[in-house]
Amino acid sequence: MSPAAATGRPVDVPATHREVRLVERPGAELRTEHFALRTAPVPAPGPGQLLVRNRYMAVVAVMRTLMTDADLPMPAYEVDAPLWGPAIGEVVAVGDDAVGDDAASAGARVGGGVVVGDLVEHHASWREYAAVDAGSVRALDLAALPDPAAHLSQALTAWAGVVCAGEVRPGDTVFVSGAAGGVGSMAGQIARLYGAARVIGSTSSQRKADYLTGELGYDAAVLRGAGSIEEQLRRLAPDGLDVVFDNVGGEQLQAALKVANRKARFAIIGALSGQLGAAGSTALVEIDTLQLLARSIELRGLTLLDHLDRIPEWTREIGAAMATGRLTFPHTRFTGLDQAPGALVGLIAGQHIGAVVVEL
Repeated sequence: MSPAAATGRPVDVPATHREVRLVERPGAELRTEHFALRTAPVPAPGPGQLLVRNRYMAVVAVMRTLMTDADLPMPAYEVDAPLWGPAIGEVVAVGDDAVGDDAASAGARVGGGVVVGDLVEHHASWREYAAVDAGSVRALDLAALPDPAAHLSQALTAWAGVVCAGEVRPGDTVFVSGAAGGVGSMAGQIARLYGAARVIGSTSSQRKADYLTGELGYDAAVLRGAGSIEEQLRRLAPDGLDVVFDNVGGEQLQAALKVANRKARFAIIGALSGQLGAAGSTALVEIDTLQLLARSIELRGLTLLDHLDRIPEWTREIGAAMATGRLTFPHTRFTGLDQAPGALVGLIAGQHIGAVVVEL
């Protein structure tokens, strides 16, 4: 079926499009040579599918891990196949059975209440067009959060870590490891929204530390490589830590455990100390379980798969905070699909602050 027949109006869809493929699994260092930009036919939407023209895609650290054989609750990337990840696209065509008898009318509704022309979030990124199942997309609530790119922020992960796992309360002292990344740059701000009295973040450079304290409202920053993490934390949090939002693991998690107060809550969000390296990398941490028991410390691992039902709540809350200026969306934006490999390489190398978004 042609796009015009499927939607009831002509749509300018080319015969071919570009997609980025993984051509070789990287070793210790990720390089742009591990990717290739290919030309392929634009897929036709099958029964129950939508054809989406991608407008924005997110580049996130877990993509590096998906190039290895790490045990994750999602499939690994395949060699000589397009990569995938979060994307925002416009619905431009629908398959044969995705609409009813009135499909010939412009704006006919398809699966999930989506209409042709809507912007939707899906996970077939790293390509210009994608055929996706109608039931797998989520229509953007632009009334609650007007900036389409902001729907690709990692604020949902940050929000779930602060609200669901960390349970930040008024007066808490909060430590966010990896605070200048896409998740951490939102987590500190959200912790403040929930009443945190003191927010400390860790990062890798003075430039990023200055950004945390000067732009994102962090009270202080721990600088990796500037001496003992534990000693820096004890100096910056003399009354101890009530909540730890951990993106990194390793030495930073160990140090935070030593400085944690009784009944501290740890939200385990990532393991960057081990997940950004070559295949087989791990993020092993020695933990004194007797101290966990003695101080009633809670460690809670968090995956968004357990909190997808709260997306509407998150969208309303984050959108309202952004609209009133209480929350910003720090991000680095690239233009063009061909820029995506370099954007990911730069992210893994620690070059960017905030989320990384590619506008197609």
